[in-house]
Amino acid sequence: MLDLLLPPACLVCRTATRSGERLCRGCRAALPWLPPDRCARCGLPAPCGVRCPARAAAFERSWAPVAYDGAARSLVHALKLHGMTAAADVMAAQIVAVAPPELLAEGVLVPVPGNPARRRGRGFDPAEAIARALRRRSGLPMQLLLQARGRGPAQAGAARATRLRRGESGTVAVRGSSPQRAVVVDDVHTTGATLDACARALRAAGASSVTAVIYARTLG
Repeated sequence: MLDLLLPPACLVCRTATRSGERLCRGCRAALPWLPPDRCARCGLPAPCGVRCPARAAAFERSWAPVAYDGAARSLVHALKLHGMTAAADVMAAQIVAVAPPELLAEGVLVPVPGNPARRRGRGFDPAEAIARALRRRSGLPMQLLLQARGRGPAQAGAARATRLRRGESGTVAVRGSSPQRAVVVDDVHTTGATLDACARALRAAGASSVTAVIYARTLG
């Protein structure tokens, strides 16, 4: 009955879909899946050795299923810009479907904290929405341990050097102590500055291992 009143539509292109489907066939086919052979540390789709941009990062591994481009970028925008929270479950399903088995075998999911003002405007945090969907699909526990200190400037659109400076400025704090194995969750991995700030805070609070699971990885 609901499908008759409100026909399901693709979260990316808004064309009609079959009942229960969140992406149409065309958008599913257009997802820019990343190859399995990639740098385990920074997540880029080629081993980068001593030039790895995450060589000094506090997280030991980062991984994402898709590149931040095309249909994947549009899906992120559907969540962050248009409030389509169903997109978070689609992202979580794709992560769980192709993640290396050991990546979600154990640990506690810890979403990257959102900007307080933007959270009030949206009514939710994108990273937290993805982490909650991952909790349902993976069975791992989740804890809201990280908080942003102050409002902070927006990272979207900022130059790489600016993003790195902001990520290193100590803008993340931990509520209480960290689990031994923390799995940081976010929507997009760009420079890694935010992930690094979160990992450093978690390690300072007691984590012995910090990995990062993200939906999309920028390649530029």
